Amino acid sequence: MRGTEGAAPETNIEGSAANEGKWEDAYVKDKYMAVEVSEPGVLRIVERRVSEPGAGQVRIRVEACGICHTDAATVTGTYPGLTLPRVPGHEVVGRIEALGGGVSKWKIGQRVGVGLIAGEDGVCEPCRRGDTVNCENPVVSGVTADGGYAEVMIAEARAIASVPDELTSAEAAPLLCAGITTYNALRNAGLRGGDLVAVQGIGGLGHLGVQFARHMGFRTVAIGRGRDKEKLAKDLGAHVYIDTSVDNPATVLKRMGGARAILTTAISGDAMGPLVSGLVVRGKLIVVGVPQDPIQLNAFPLVFGGRSVYGSLTGTAIDQEDTLAFSVLENIRPMIETVPLEQAADAYARMMQGKARFRMVLLTKDGVAQSTKPAA
Repeated sequence: MRGTEGAAPETNIEGSAANEGKWEDAYVKDKYMAVEVSEPGVLRIVERRVSEPGAGQVRIRVEACGICHTDAATVTGTYPGLTLPRVPGHEVVGRIEALGGGVSKWKIGQRVGVGLIAGEDGVCEPCRRGDTVNCENPVVSGVTADGGYAEVMIAEARAIASVPDELTSAEAAPLLCAGITTYNALRNAGLRGGDLVAVQGIGGLGHLGVQFARHMGFRTVAIGRGRDKEKLAKDLGAHVYIDTSVDNPATVLKRMGGARAILTTAISGDAMGPLVSGLVVRGKLIVVGVPQDPIQLNAFPLVFGGRSVYGSLTGTAIDQEDTLAFSVLENIRPMIETVPLEQAADAYARMMQGKARFRMVLLTKDGVAQSTKPAA
């Protein structure tokens, strides 16, 4: 795949060392850098002109943007209805620099975040029933609207979340997707303190899922492959670690009395299906990682015991604020690697190759400047 396998991205940014000062002045005023998918598989650095936000929108000066596996659907051009060129990115944190007409809640300079579902149509049946996350015609960051692989982003004001001062922009960015996905899945599962909850996979989603499960008061089991992950799992808060290269996780969970819920984050359908047998009666297998291969299920434990399998998708802007607030309260943080925006193609490739530990975050010049300021 061009632009995602370690090669430097194509660039059409003009300028030279001789006129760098003049260029920077003009750049700050009316132009900005973005990394767009110009054709399937190609991430390219481009120069764009700053535009004004429309009614109900804000313009954000981006500081940080996380890279998510879901970005692959944009980079490869496979997301249904996607038109190119498009700027990917849906884990965006920055500061408001312009308000569109009718925006009164937000202020210039306020730090905010934007996630995957960045607006709803308000008229489809799910929206009319209050389920805006499952809107049939949503605004999707990096898909239907340009996302955060850029220095500037236009966002719907109704879909942005306030970011607390206790989190850096780089820390907050992954929490707007990987964070809210695992946090909402667990808190909306009807669980009680002390319940046995397992998290399958200790990666970009799972390392946050383990932290949330522990700090929500659950007896937390981490499921991974290899003894080398045990220390990390327990450092993150797991009470028990199951090494799938040695033990059958469903069998171990049954010996422990069965899990009330299993959060599946590792993208392997083959590994997910058999876990149903490790659930207690009426236990839940909650799917948040999206595998390429099918999830194959044995109907017996579903019918005899009323066990269930369902998916969970991110949340609303206020859910994002809840996620950030809980993360501050319990000192939950993503494990991140930061890189300059200009290196987006290399960072994306590192994520896709499974080398990231555990979330890649792009920093703009504004993000770097903010991260080097002394604490107040």
